[in-house]
Amino acid sequence: MPKMKTKSGAKKRFGITGTGKIKRKHAYKSHILTKKTKKQKRNLRYFTLVDQTDVKKVKRMLLR
Repeated sequence: MPKMKTKSGAKKRFGITGTGKIKRKHAYKSHILTKKTKKQKRNLRYFTLVDQTDVKKVKRMLLR
């Protein structure tokens, strides 16, 4: 039986922390930045964790 492949889109978008949680980037930070406030752009800059309801789906895509 062949090896299961990781979803290539998922490996580009998600990462795993040292404690096993899944981190992701914020949306709405790629374009049309002129109309967004400094505060809004500053808060979108950092990584955040994937919500608990989606962790199982994301792990299935990553850990194949």
